[in-house]
Amino acid sequence: MKTLTQVETAEIRQKFPVMKACTYLDLGGRAPLSTDVLAAVTRHLDDCVQGRVDKDAWFRQAEAVRNRYAALINAQPDEVAYTKNTSEGLNIVCAGIDWQSGDNVVLCPELEHPNNIYLWLNLRRRGVEVRLVKPRDGAMPIDELIAAMDERTRLLTVSSVSFIPGFRTDVERLGRACRARGALFLVDGAQSVGVLHTDVEAMCIDALAVSTQKGLMAMYGMGFLYVRRAVAEQLDPAYVARFGIDISKADAHESDFGGTEFSFLPGARRFDLGNYNFAGVCAAEASLALIASIGTKRIEEHVTALAHALGRGLIELGLPVCGGAPGPHIAQTISVGHYEAGAASPGSADTLRRLHRHLLEQGVKLSVRRDMLRFSMHVYNGMEDIDRVLALCKDFLRREKTRAA
Repeated sequence: MKTLTQVETAEIRQKFPVMKACTYLDLGGRAPLSTDVLAAVTRHLDDCVQGRVDKDAWFRQAEAVRNRYAALINAQPDEVAYTKNTSEGLNIVCAGIDWQSGDNVVLCPELEHPNNIYLWLNLRRRGVEVRLVKPRDGAMPIDELIAAMDERTRLLTVSSVSFIPGFRTDVERLGRACRARGALFLVDGAQSVGVLHTDVEAMCIDALAVSTQKGLMAMYGMGFLYVRRAVAEQLDPAYVARFGIDISKADAHESDFGGTEFSFLPGARRFDLGNYNFAGVCAAEASLALIASIGTKRIEEHVTALAHALGRGLIELGLPVCGGAPGPHIAQTISVGHYEAGAASPGSADTLRRLHRHLLEQGVKLSVRRDMLRFSMHVYNGMEDIDRVLALCKDFLRREKTRAA
């Protein structure tokens, strides 16, 4: 693993003003916006203020962004729908399945965001069994998830990078197991797409839901849903709008009515529900251009190298890095603390709370999830951020030792 060159990192950091104001290590919460995104959205809003609205051009731009996102994950454009966030994408898939009493769905709730839990629990009222698998030392229990499937399993869902503690999931192995058993494989990619290389074909992913404010470094209020074409055309859209209907006229207007007999557009386009978040489209266009200019394979190698360096350094300082020494389970996120509830002594928990305050006071932006400190990185981070955090932690621990004495 190797990071980007210092020259590349410096050029990228210039695009993110927040990096001059603080040490930003909170991708798991949201990514900061670049000056490229700001300029793109400002141009769009200026056009709106001045009445320069060319809606046909907006639609062409939305199609171009759909194409660019599809290329990012190795999909076809008609396998991508626009959504407003990850949760909506997950729900589109859930609501589109013809669930029958006795069917089951498999997941590991302790590693998922609540928005990839409640929609499945809600299926119990329809007689669907929700099979809840326990994690293994904070990691996605691949063997147990596979073993939980049977001939009535309709779907298995996981996060590609867990909500907490942020370990990487062996998505490809799960995908192959689902494909072999005829179960749909739905992935929450909120913590990975745009920062880790994603190939939906190689990973045997049937559906992938993301929002744009994290790894895609764009705005809240927009997301993408990939659904493999053969799967999409078996799903029944819960909501239907003109944008998802196949009007055969080449020059059909968005408001044209094609008659009482209709068919859906091919693939995931049937899930499009109306006018897009055009400001969000502008933001995504700018951020996707930056990601494409570097490449997700290089971005993944860069952030993984940074995370491993941070993890090793924190362990050397005696801090409890979740998962121990960095290995294949670590991508762009390092969590400090104890995953199992009650595993931390009161003293160590208090120490981590004081460390969190110290880092915040020194301008380090990070998250706290389930009493663990979560550091998460993207392409705008560099080794200088890792060195600074380690130096601040070392200084804090030195002062703690003096205070205790």
